[in-house]
Amino acid sequence: MIEVRHLRKSFGSQKVLDDVNLVIESGTAVVIIGASGGGKSVLLKHLIGLMMPDSGEVLIDGQNLVGLNERQLLRVRHKFGLVFQMAALFDSMTVEENVGFVLDRERKLTRGEIDRRISRVLELVDLGGTQKKKPAELSGGMRKRVGLARAIIYEPEVVLYDEPTTGLDPIVSDSIDKLIIRVQQELKITSVVVTHDMRSTRRVGKTIFLLHQGRIHVTASPEDLFASTDPIVHRFVNGISDEKQIDFTT
Repeated sequence: MIEVRHLRKSFGSQKVLDDVNLVIESGTAVVIIGASGGGKSVLLKHLIGLMMPDSGEVLIDGQNLVGLNERQLLRVRHKFGLVFQMAALFDSMTVEENVGFVLDRERKLTRGEIDRRISRVLELVDLGGTQKKKPAELSGGMRKRVGLARAIIYEPEVVLYDEPTTGLDPIVSDSIDKLIIRVQQELKITSVVVTHDMRSTRRVGKTIFLLHQGRIHVTASPEDLFASTDPIVHRFVNGISDEKQIDFTT
C-alpha cells in the first residue's frame, strides 16, 4: 500500500529525515514512534504529498508522489483520512457540519445520503445523537471521535493519526485506542498512528517503526520492541534519558 524509499528532507541546515525506508502493507495497523522533533509528523505529511522530499520516493499503490501536480495529488489524497492531533474542528460548525464538511463541498451525494453517512459514522465512533452539538459542548475525547468520524466518512483506504491520545487521561486514551482498533478491523482500512504513548503503541500497532536520528532504527512487533535489549529502543520505550548523570554537589 505504502512504500518509502531513501527519503531525505532538510529544513535549512537541519536534517530531519535521512534515508528513511519503510513498507506498510494494506489493511494493517502500524505505529511510528520517536523523539519529539524527530520527524514523525514530517514523515506523515510526505505520505499524503503535503511535503515533497529533497530526494527519495513515496509510493502509494505503486504510484510515486514525487513529481505529481496538485490535481494528481488530490486523487491520491482521496485514499487517505487524517485525524489531527487536536481534532482541528471548526468551532462555528455543529458536529454534523464538521463530519460532513468534505461531502458537502464535493456535492456528489444528496442531502439525505450525506445525513445517513453522518449518522452511520457517528454511531461507529459512539457519538450517535450528537449531530447538533458544537465542539465547545464536547469533551476532549469526544472531539477526537468527531475528528475520526470526519476522517472516515468518505471511506478512505488509509487513516493517518497524529498523536491521537495527546492531552487525554488514561481512561479516555484507552477508549480511543479501542476505537482505532475497531475502525481498522470493521472498515478493513490501513491505520498509521504517530504517537509518544507507549500503551497505545503496545495495543494498536501490529508493526512498530522507531524513527531515530532521521532513520528507521528498528522495525518490530510490539512484543519484540518492548523486549528489545537495543540501548536506543530500551531507553525510548522505558522513558530513560541517555544523558549522563549530573553531580549537583560539586
